[in-house]
Amino acid sequence: MGQEDAISLWDRSATETQPKGDALPDRVDLAIVGGGYTGLSTALHAAEAGLSAHVIEAHEIGHGGSGRNVGLVNAGVWMPPSGVRATLGPDYGPRFLRRFADGPAMVFDLIERHQIRCEVTRTGTIHAAHAPSGLRDLEARWRDWCAMGEAVDLLDADAMAQKLGSRRYLGGLLDHRAGTVNPMGYVRGLARAARAAGAGITTGVRVRALEQVGGGWRVTTDTGPIAARAVVLATNAYTDRLWPGLARSFTPIWYFQLATEPLGARVAGILPEGQGVWDTAPVMRSIRRDAEGRLIIGSMGRVHGDVTRGLSQRWAQRELARMFPNLGPVRFTQAWDGQIAMTPDHLPRIHALAEGLYTPIGYNGRGITTGTIFGQAIAGLLTGHDPAELPLPMTAVAPVTRAPLMRRVYALGFAAQQLLRSL
Repeated sequence: MGQEDAISLWDRSATETQPKGDALPDRVDLAIVGGGYTGLSTALHAAEAGLSAHVIEAHEIGHGGSGRNVGLVNAGVWMPPSGVRATLGPDYGPRFLRRFADGPAMVFDLIERHQIRCEVTRTGTIHAAHAPSGLRDLEARWRDWCAMGEAVDLLDADAMAQKLGSRRYLGGLLDHRAGTVNPMGYVRGLARAARAAGAGITTGVRVRALEQVGGGWRVTTDTGPIAARAVVLATNAYTDRLWPGLARSFTPIWYFQLATEPLGARVAGILPEGQGVWDTAPVMRSIRRDAEGRLIIGSMGRVHGDVTRGLSQRWAQRELARMFPNLGPVRFTQAWDGQIAMTPDHLPRIHALAEGLYTPIGYNGRGITTGTIFGQAIAGLLTGHDPAELPLPMTAVAPVTRAPLMRRVYALGFAAQQLLRSL
């Protein structure tokens, strides 16, 4: 695939290939709309449990957030553990934390079991403190995780500088459970595993309507209808108007990234152990390396300009110069952006939209582990598991009334931040 056609660096560099599309069947146990982490994890686990499952993707596998991801395999969510327990209560709170603490191990197990080629590293991720307030937040999170017996370390400024190769941050929280992947390689590998388990995958076909018929569903697509006993909408931030009101249940924001050319020995001292980093700044930034020695830097907002000129390219040059003053100018070879579904409390949701129609949604930028976990959970639900065993209680859809306004406010604020930081 040429650079002009690729939706991200990962689309161009992944060694796992796009699956060949299957013909649409007339009838299945489970129809899944969306070919990302959630849809393919659901298909894999449902097929392994004996259900006939079919994924319908409007574009190619990983076209949405899955192929545009930063590639951090994180444990937990944005909300600290104490906040999760307070919000979800004494039953779901500990269960949710346990499932998400084990989330990276689940992802790594799938990668190993199915030999997914996705540049996997298991050296952890680092949440970096951009200011004293950020360091205090990380200290509180560290105490929470330590109380649970989890493998996390609080880094002081010197230790943080050693891990990153920069004195930009005051400290950090190193999560040994976590790691990094080529996110497009991972999602394509899930597709390969799902097909090997017996699931079908159709790409380049859009679902146009859902109609409840008798005890099941009629799924109308561009190329004809499918009858399904159950349906999972696995579209997250790329949810459209297929189900009324669902796209208004979260606030979509953009996240952009730029990747350098391979830098060889120039990056030998930058993230030498391969961790991915994101920070505590209100307008979050991320930095990581890939297997070829590229630096990938990102932040909230859209790409303004292109890979060779414009606001985002200037921002990335300035940010790398501040972080690594000895690096010198770099050439960027890929710039891309993707959408994140943010919820008011930064916790995901599992919605029962109707009998036999489910959607996990609102991943708040934690798609790799959340999508994988929820796909397994929904497959379990459809094969007879008790709904009370889900990581979260199933809820009805509630609109975020200020989402359209906040989307515009965020877009303006993120663009202004790029401008200020590029000066």
